[in-house]
Amino acid sequence: MGKEEKGLNNFFENYLKQDPIFINKSILHWNYTPDKILHREKQITEIAKILAPSLKLEKPSNLFIYGKTGTGKTCIVKYVTQEMGEVAKKKKLNLKVVYINCKYQRVADTEYRLIAEIIKNLGETIPTTGLPTKDVYDFFFRIVEEQKTLLILIMDEIDHVVKKMGDEMLYTLTRINDQLKESKVSIIGITNDLNFINNLEPRVKSSLSEEEMLFPPYDAVQLKEILEQRAKIGFKKDVLEEGLISKCAALAAKEHGDARRALELLRVAGELAEREGKNLVTMEDVDVAQEKIDRDNILEAIKTSPKQHQLILQSILQLKKQNGKEEIFTGQVFEVYKTIGTKYGISILTSRRVSDIISELDMFGIIQTKLVNKGRHGRTREICVNLSSSTTEEIEKILPVG
Repeated sequence: MGKEEKGLNNFFENYLKQDPIFINKSILHWNYTPDKILHREKQITEIAKILAPSLKLEKPSNLFIYGKTGTGKTCIVKYVTQEMGEVAKKKKLNLKVVYINCKYQRVADTEYRLIAEIIKNLGETIPTTGLPTKDVYDFFFRIVEEQKTLLILIMDEIDHVVKKMGDEMLYTLTRINDQLKESKVSIIGITNDLNFINNLEPRVKSSLSEEEMLFPPYDAVQLKEILEQRAKIGFKKDVLEEGLISKCAALAAKEHGDARRALELLRVAGELAEREGKNLVTMEDVDVAQEKIDRDNILEAIKTSPKQHQLILQSILQLKKQNGKEEIFTGQVFEVYKTIGTKYGISILTSRRVSDIISELDMFGIIQTKLVNKGRHGRTREICVNLSSSTTEEIEKILPVG
């Protein structure tokens, strides 16, 4: 056995001897549903009232839920439908709930795949490719009708469906009951995009949002209580530095009251402390966790961005290297982007669309922009890149062309 192998064996042996910090780490993940959900009693009651007719096998209204990330939308919908499912099971009612996250590319990058995934959740299969889209819909409608069921279809991050496929697909799904006699389908749409519903065609909007519900952000006090609830059963006793939960809550409250962010900060801080063999999670661990989460989120956002977004970011980073500390403006980015795109035979977007994409990169936190008035030359946006050199290097590995 070589020295490296022996060293690793010792490392793993020592790791196993460490006193654990966590009792159950999964409790600190955002998608864990606790037995008692704090500070969402009103929303739980309202959703339950809207969906209650399902237990009489009567179609409830379609429901559209919106609110920023980490406000509990998905958690509450899953909680209410799970409780309904338990009652339906006891009463031997043929009620089915299907949950689809429309952001996942392998599930919802085409109409075909999305409908195929719903069919799969109903216990049936269809070829992954090869059929006309109309045949896939017909097969789906037939399966639902044959099962004589009341189907609640939850479409999380529903805005991604429209971005990829347009809103005609949503209209088709919302009108499915016109073709059914033995079954009924109700749709719950969930989105983080507060303007999404306003951008739909009027007929789609009226079909989808028969009932609407806004989830407000949590405040720092509410986030602290949520973290205390989870920490009590997720961590061992006395492993968190005093004031640490309050710090996580305060940081997440600044991020529009994001409970997901608060839980992630707490969990990642614990993981970092555990890696270092510490038996106390400190404020410093939270600071490091925040940096790590921000970096990971930026890299993930870039990886999943369309190629045009990546090219525009590449143009910004190229200008940053050339200009040093000098300002970068939207017009400069457009010129560099045109040069790169032409060189690699990529279709060039309009300057207006490039400006829109720069706004989207700002929204993701990848860059920062501010509007600058240049007098008679009109207004433009100044672009600032505040990324560490290591993060920039990681981003450049992702970008499509060199």
